[in-house]
Amino acid sequence: MAAEEVTLSSHIQHHLTNAKMCSTDAGLAFNKACADSGFWTWHIDTLAWSIGLGLIFLWIFRSAAKKSTLGVPGKFQCFIEMIVEFVGDNVRDTFHGRSKLIAPLALTIFVWIFLMNLMDLIPVDFLPAFAGFVGENAFGMDSHDVYMKIVPTTDINLTAALALGVFLLMIGYSIKIKGIGGFIKELTLHPFSSNNTLVQILLIPFNLLLELIALVAKPFSLALRLFGNLYAGELIFILIGAVGLMQLPLHFIWAVFHILVIVLQAFVFMMLTIVYLSMASSDNH
Repeated sequence: MAAEEVTLSSHIQHHLTNAKMCSTDAGLAFNKACADSGFWTWHIDTLAWSIGLGLIFLWIFRSAAKKSTLGVPGKFQCFIEMIVEFVGDNVRDTFHGRSKLIAPLALTIFVWIFLMNLMDLIPVDFLPAFAGFVGENAFGMDSHDVYMKIVPTTDINLTAALALGVFLLMIGYSIKIKGIGGFIKELTLHPFSSNNTLVQILLIPFNLLLELIALVAKPFSLALRLFGNLYAGELIFILIGAVGLMQLPLHFIWAVFHILVIVLQAFVFMMLTIVYLSMASSDNH
């Protein structure tokens, strides 16, 4: 296994494989032993990096809050205040309801997704190679059987979980503002309506189908847009990494362009979340 020839295909496959943990009849199992474990397989690298970066986000902003002063702010405080004001301005311009949750939620989404996307700029072989080194020397594992994906947003499970959270908030806000009856009416009496009761009843299945598709398409678009853009960027970094020693200059060139993608995708996810929650909070039907 250790002497297995590393091809471009196997190199790419290795970098695109998550570190897995699952439960089997024999107890906890990892990676290849989880091939047939089904749905309940944990991507422990995605969980570890996303939770870790979330804690870093909390620590950074808590530190800024504790060190904040009414006098002349330092550079660190100014930077944090610029981010908070930027998010706050977008919330005020986009969210047309009243909620104390939206601004903190938007800030969390923007900074957390940005930090997870930012991991894409670390040279693609560095941390996986380090993980393989530790696994081989500390645990006697074959380095080819040690996996480490460090960009959580290249895992569809993570982006889908984020989108699902937004979806549940959309449903919650709709029911809170419109009530259960109003929410059901929104799904069944629009977009097609008629003054004739019988015709309106006949239109209910069509309205329900269209509204459900539109409702479910929103979290799907959130999850797939973020995943697709970051996965594509990561794949290019992996291909660049396959060229060996020349990867760093090429990595730098692609990273400069990819910075735009990293920031833009965090911003787009945040803005769409605000828009969707604003739509859910408005009683415009």
